[in-house]
Amino acid sequence: MIILKLGGSVITKKEATEPTADYENLDRIAKEIGESSCQKLIIIHGAGSYGHPFAKKYGIGDTSENREDLQRKKRGFCIIQDSVKTLNRIVCEHLRKYGILAVSLQPSSFIITRNTRIYYGNLNLIKKYLYLRFVPVLYGDVVLDLEESIKMAVLSGDQITRYLGEHLKPEKVILGSDVNGIYTKNPKKYPDAQLIDHVSSLDDLEFIEGATTADVTGGMGGKLLELIKLADLGIESEILNAAKPDLIKRALQGERIGTVIKVKEKKIKG
Repeated sequence: MIILKLGGSVITKKEATEPTADYENLDRIAKEIGESSCQKLIIIHGAGSYGHPFAKKYGIGDTSENREDLQRKKRGFCIIQDSVKTLNRIVCEHLRKYGILAVSLQPSSFIITRNTRIYYGNLNLIKKYLYLRFVPVLYGDVVLDLEESIKMAVLSGDQITRYLGEHLKPEKVILGSDVNGIYTKNPKKYPDAQLIDHVSSLDDLEFIEGATTADVTGGMGGKLLELIKLADLGIESEILNAAKPDLIKRALQGERIGTVIKVKEKKIKG
């Protein structure tokens, strides 16, 4: 079984002021997934322009200062939940167009957080869908939080990816971003940025620019931290450029592309 995470920056126009899907990328990626003939798959996608602007506007995940502030966040919670469901419907429609038995699973219906981290998620339904050879499609969402001062939290697709990886033990995790992998510097700013083939520990992040929070869901640094935790459990992952044709298909068929996150193999003495 493979977990495929599609970044919101790839499937939406993330910098748009209004929720806007990238239909060209979505159609191509869905076709590649269909052509890959991957037999057992979970797809998770980010919220992009359907979630991030609203999450910032309403301060979801921040401490509520007073009753009026809490009511404003509740309204924002409803708006975001509806918006990301719309994106998920669009994604599933594209997947089914190419013969993929995509079923939508709303994270806020079975996952709860404590202090913005997943505290509990009922995965029985996902297991049943996989057994029947459906393709569960989850997404970044807003969820209830057990911390009394927070009450509501933004749940990123990256955190969902790690949680499912820990509990379902996939063969590997593929993360489709809008860059070729992990670089020593931001490749969008610095022409001399070097692609890193392999990341094995948190120590490797010390030399990577931007390995800190960049948006409401953690940026590239947040993605790496989640994937390194999976590597510690023996689950390999890779980050590749899903905006480039055929890379998703090739990765699903077993080819290593971009940056691989995997613990280093210990050398046997003698």
